[in-house]
Amino acid sequence: MASPLADWPFITDPSFYAFAVPAVLLMGLAKSGFGAGFGALATPLMALAIPVPQAAAIMLPLLAVMDAFGLAALWREADRSLLKLLLPAGLLGTVLGTLSFGLLPTATVAGIVGALTLVFLAQRLFFAPRPDAPAPPRWLGFGLGIAAGYTSFVAHAGGPPVMAYVLPLRLQPIVFTATMAVFFAAVNASKWLPYAWLGLIDFRNVATSLALMPLAPIGVWAGLRLARRMRPTLFYRLVSIGMFLTGVKLLSDGFRG
Repeated sequence: MASPLADWPFITDPSFYAFAVPAVLLMGLAKSGFGAGFGALATPLMALAIPVPQAAAIMLPLLAVMDAFGLAALWREADRSLLKLLLPAGLLGTVLGTLSFGLLPTATVAGIVGALTLVFLAQRLFFAPRPDAPAPPRWLGFGLGIAAGYTSFVAHAGGPPVMAYVLPLRLQPIVFTATMAVFFAAVNASKWLPYAWLGLIDFRNVATSLALMPLAPIGVWAGLRLARRMRPTLFYRLVSIGMFLTGVKLLSDGFRG
C-alpha cells in the first residue's frame, strides 16, 4: 500500500533529507559568519541526492529566511564603504550567471572555485601578509565580487571568491560577519526573478523548502552567538579551515564532473 505522503508535493525520499538537513544547518552557520567557509558546501552536499539546479532552487527560499535573520541582527555593523564596492560587482555577477546559465557545466564552475580557493589559502600560508601590508587593490575586490555573484547564482558558492578579498582586510569578526550578511542578502534577492524565468522555481521545490524551513534559523542563531564571543584569531582560523574543506570538496566535484 502506498504511503499517503507519496502524493504530497514536496520530496519525500528519506535519503534526500539525510543530505538536505546538514546542508541547511551548514548554510545557516555560514550566514552567521562563524562557518563562512562552509556555506559553499551546502548545495554540493544536497546535490548528492538531486540535480544541482534543483538543489539551488530549494535552497533559495531558505536563504531568504536566513538573510532576514542575519540582517535583523547585523545590519548596523556592516562596513558601508566595502559594500559600495562589492554590491554592484556581485549583482553584475548574477546577471552574467543568468545570461550564461547552462553554457558552463556546474561541475566545471565548482572545480574552478575550488582550485582558486586552495590557491588563495596556499598564498596566505606560504606568503603570509605582514601586519603592515597594504589592503588589496579595489579593482581586485570588484573582480572577485563579480566572481562571487556568478558562483553564488550557479551553486550558492559565492563565499570563497569574495572572502579572498575581504579576509586580508582583517576586519573585526562582527564587521566581517555583518558585511557578508548584507552582501549575500542582496545577491540572493537578485536571484528570484532569474530563477523563476529559468524555470527553477516550481511548486515541488518550494514545498520542499517549506518542509526544511524550521531548520533555517537554527544555524544562524548558533553561529551568531559564537561569532560575537570568539577571539578574532580563532574566528579567522576556523574560517580558513572551512574554506580549505570547501576548496577540496568543490575541486573534487569538478574532477568527477
